[in-house]
Amino acid sequence: MAFKLGPRAISAGYRLAAFDQIGSTNTEAMARAREGEYGPMWFVTSEQTAGRGRRNRPWIAPRGNLASSILEVIDVAPAVAATLGFAAGLAIGTALQKVSIEASLRSAGSEHMTFSLKWPNDVLAGGKKLVGIGLEAEAVPGDRLAVVVGIGTNVVAAPEGTPTPATSLAAIGVHVGAEDLFAELSDAWAETRGIWDNGRGFDEIRRLWLERAAGLGQPVAVRAGAGTVEGIFDTIDEQGCLIIRKADGHRVSISAGDVHFGSTASAGAV
Repeated sequence: MAFKLGPRAISAGYRLAAFDQIGSTNTEAMARAREGEYGPMWFVTSEQTAGRGRRNRPWIAPRGNLASSILEVIDVAPAVAATLGFAAGLAIGTALQKVSIEASLRSAGSEHMTFSLKWPNDVLAGGKKLVGIGLEAEAVPGDRLAVVVGIGTNVVAAPEGTPTPATSLAAIGVHVGAEDLFAELSDAWAETRGIWDNGRGFDEIRRLWLERAAGLGQPVAVRAGAGTVEGIFDTIDEQGCLIIRKADGHRVSISAGDVHFGSTASAGAV
């Protein structure tokens, strides 16, 4: 089966570049932007060989997994563009729910079929990482910003030895092709991108994201730079920063870091 856009994505004017195999869909998307491609355009493959995730970690998609990147060239500030990651989490979360309806019914509400959003840009299934999301941005002529949002989903296989234990759709009983998942993702993205509306709709994106947030109201430890901040995951603010409420009631804003649910000791163990 070939990759195809969903009907909503087609109606919204999205285009598609699909590859049998590629080094990195993010790299290809940004290269096209440098050459003058303004999108909106999807770059997708079921086998990625040289992708990179957060903190330059390998992001490899073996045959059958889904590596997808959306290129949007927009007139927003980089800080606003960064909030697109939350829209991406909502979009892939919606797509996952749609392709897993039958498996969810069979599992009768089992925890491993619960999809949740982990700050800043992961999707978890039963507490294990199922999806990684990465953003890149560069200025392009016309005072605009080329933003590439990469969304990698473990469809048939999950990596081992990762900082956060990983899983795949196949492992939790969802047997779906990368092509079918992508069609749902492209439609869900068109919807959430419309809600986001160049940052003007981030309040609504934020509200929807918090409804699906992993660990909200629970103990959390965040490694940011050389230190670790520990407390209760309180919320995310209007810029998408993680807000932690410490034991003394003081609230700390975190703009980037590795999140670990539980104590500082668990954060240091990975």
